[in-house]
Amino acid sequence: MTRLTPGFADPVLDAQASFRAILEAMSRPGRIQTIDGRITPPAPLCSAAGAALLSLADADTPLWLDAGDAVAEWLRFHCGAPITPDIGAARFVVACAAAPSLDSLDIGTDEDPQLGATLILQVAALVAGDGWRLTGPGIQHEHRLHVLGAPAGFVAAWARNQALFPRGVDVLLCAGDSIAALPRSVMIAEG
Repeated sequence: MTRLTPGFADPVLDAQASFRAILEAMSRPGRIQTIDGRITPPAPLCSAAGAALLSLADADTPLWLDAGDAVAEWLRFHCGAPITPDIGAARFVVACAAAPSLDSLDIGTDEDPQLGATLILQVAALVAGDGWRLTGPGIQHEHRLHVLGAPAGFVAAWARNQALFPRGVDVLLCAGDSIAALPRSVMIAEG
């Protein structure tokens, strides 16, 4: 039996603080936020991804993840989220290793675009001021974000995803205790 690591020290206040950081990230695409959830999830899940999941996932949000049994057990215990082997049925998709194809995720429907999945993608680092050029809602002119460890071909896959708007996938990029959001409405161009 695996010994579970604790979740949030103060489940209510820490979840609220994490949720506010995620909202700030979603409303200001590409801006790096810090999630101070004071948690240490099981490896390979980073603290930002763990805090985001504890803030967003619940018994009604199926998860797909590639992070192993210890992470699955931790998430089941702390947020009650069911783990699904069907990536297309997941509301949250957690990628700690190779990122799945955006095309394999649920994009919602024209009537219910909010049912599109959210990909929580762990990357090596997030650096402001260089890299991708982001434009769209929530960005005055453009914002630059360098994503170390982004999957090959991500920008082209994102263009296909963004063209489906209002349907599509949202992405939370997580590195350590940092998070940046890519809502499906945002356009990304290389350097």
